[in-house]
Amino acid sequence: MSSLQREPLMGASSREERSVGELFTELAEETGTLIRQEVKLATTEMTQKASYAARQIAFMAAGALLGVVSLLALLGALVLALGTVMALWKSALLVGVVVAVIAVAIAMKGLTALRRLDPVPQQTLQTIREDKSWVQQQVR
Repeated sequence: MSSLQREPLMGASSREERSVGELFTELAEETGTLIRQEVKLATTEMTQKASYAARQIAFMAAGALLGVVSLLALLGALVLALGTVMALWKSALLVGVVVAVIAVAIAMKGLTALRRLDPVPQQTLQTIREDKSWVQQQVR
């Protein structure tokens, strides 16, 4: 069963007193409500997954930005190394390498998390299976 607890439509004696048409009408109404609830659950679940994916993409973007900064620092180190033979280029090279390592680590974190993300709304699929079973029991 889904997160909503379901009660039988009516007691056994009341069910016998009601017509088949009334029972099917009530079943149709409850099935419609159930479908609307499932759509709402699927929407909520997909919104949560999209939000998670957006956060991981932000990590990847941050890694890419730091990669650009590291490239600029490495280019600066190369320019300084060619322009002068002072220890200044060594410090620029060290900064470039450190920023590059950080950029790769951040980008890999986001990529790894996105690879683990299952885009299928598993919770919704499970409740749909449970709902199908419930409807089948109500029709019997």
